[in-house]
Amino acid sequence: MNIKFHLPDFAVHYHFNRVFLAMMKHCPEYFHDGLEIASFYGTFPQSLWNGGRRVNGLCDKSYVKDVVREFDKLQIPIRFTFTNPTLTKEDLKDDFCNYVLKTADNGINGVIVVSDILEEYIREKYPNYKVTSSTCKRITDLETLNDETAKKYDIVVMDYDFNNKFDILEKVQNKEKCEILVNACCQPNCPHRKQHYHDIGAMQKAVCQHIQKSRNTPFNAAKYGVSDPHSQSCPYMYYDPVDVRQHSTHVTPEAIFEKYLPMGFNQFKIEGRTQNAFYIVEYYLYYMVKPEYRDKARMALYSNLVKQGIIGEQIK
Repeated sequence: MNIKFHLPDFAVHYHFNRVFLAMMKHCPEYFHDGLEIASFYGTFPQSLWNGGRRVNGLCDKSYVKDVVREFDKLQIPIRFTFTNPTLTKEDLKDDFCNYVLKTADNGINGVIVVSDILEEYIREKYPNYKVTSSTCKRITDLETLNDETAKKYDIVVMDYDFNNKFDILEKVQNKEKCEILVNACCQPNCPHRKQHYHDIGAMQKAVCQHIQKSRNTPFNAAKYGVSDPHSQSCPYMYYDPVDVRQHSTHVTPEAIFEKYLPMGFNQFKIEGRTQNAFYIVEYYLYYMVKPEYRDKARMALYSNLVKQGIIGEQIK
């Protein structure tokens, strides 16, 4: 059974991931056997439908075309994190998000959804897309999870509060459809998580609306009646790759091989859409590279990232 990893982010970390894929191609001995990059998930900046993480910035439509074309050549699916829980029917008309879906509509790519309104719209208008049920739905009981895996989803990203609860995981149905988030920074059983996803979605909409109306003026959250979730004093938002290992929900590479794979789970998600390149390096090496090659792979990866101008000269 291959180990399928879903990685961040085809747009924000585009150049980083191209360097990493090159290392996988040229140094296959570094990596665990049976490793597969099953998708890159994420969003293009100014995507009103984006959720889970706020993504700032702008990109033009030519960049969308270029990125989609390159991943299409690699035959690696991209999945759009269209997980904004605050969407209305009016939001379905968004020109940029519809352009993105039209551009990447090739039968390989997918969408990750929370909103029933958006899911219905995509299934009807873009039926070639593979549809994933997002962890942002915050499904935390076994019966509801099993109902979700029985629905017409290609993948269901489980709430990470299930992680390492093996007595419950044994009872999960359709394990081959379940995607497990291995390195969540959020505290286990966080009482604010669902509200945080809602606040991020509202902020993403406000930022996109501001860009459409007056992109040359500073963004003022209060003007749009939203609060910035990043202004909340949550220490877990700043956890690094070492910090997250203290969580009970943290999944180690050893657990993947020794527990999850024998149980029938083989799809794993590494979070990090809005994290810096140094954190992404550590997560990728920790999960995908054999321990005896991690130092060698780290040096090779950093060297090539510097050569490509993706990270600064200070780490030479």
